[in-house]
Amino acid sequence: MIPRSPLDDPAVAAFAWARFRRLMWLMLSVTITMVIGACVLLYRENGFVSVHFYIATALGIGFMMLLMSALMGLVFLSHGTGHDEAIVDPLEDEEDQR
Repeated sequence: MIPRSPLDDPAVAAFAWARFRRLMWLMLSVTITMVIGACVLLYRENGFVSVHFYIATALGIGFMMLLMSALMGLVFLSHGTGHDEAIVDPLEDEEDQR
């Protein structure tokens, strides 16, 4: 039988997703700050190269930071709610035999 996940409870799920959204808003502000800082630093070092260079830099840094924070936020959400413990591990019996 598959154990119930704590995220099946609407109150726990609402709290967990609210915390995830708060984390993402915080990371969005950190990402915007870092993108602006990187563009300013690149402009000071290289001068005006091309607008496409700065657009590509901003999109690359922004996308990677937001993707990283979203994935890590989901890991924290899953572990913090106990959702990780609510799985059926087919290899559990093999580990006990060792």
